[in-house]
Amino acid sequence: MNTIILIGCVKKKRDFRTKAENLYISDFFKKNLAYAKSLKPDLVLILSAKYGLVTLDQEIDPYDLTLKNFSKGELINWSADTLQQLQKVADLNNDRFVFLAGDKYRKYLIPKLKNYEIPFKGLGIGKQLQQLKNKIG
Repeated sequence: MNTIILIGCVKKKRDFRTKAENLYISDFFKKNLAYAKSLKPDLVLILSAKYGLVTLDQEIDPYDLTLKNFSKGELINWSADTLQQLQKVADLNNDRFVFLAGDKYRKYLIPKLKNYEIPFKGLGIGKQLQQLKNKIG
């Protein structure tokens, strides 16, 4: 069983093409990434509103797109496409998935995953940041 951490993308980005782990520049994303790495998972992936599933070293262009503005149908389609990408790198029935991502990112993915965790479920971003600071120092 592999542990795979899924981090949600954020609005604040650099304005040039770069590796995904460097594109997102908000404090929230950086702390989620540091926490994810501290758990020593087998894989860390980013859930991107534009690209679906993104590896940390994948070079991508900046974009202005958020799942917040997606209709239910668009969200279902995004989730289906993202699950197809996930199936190529993970075992949906046997791997353990840790979500560091909001409900819109998780909603239609979770029913397809057997083992998952949501460490900061129900906490607002402020409280999540506080928890992240406590966990990563």
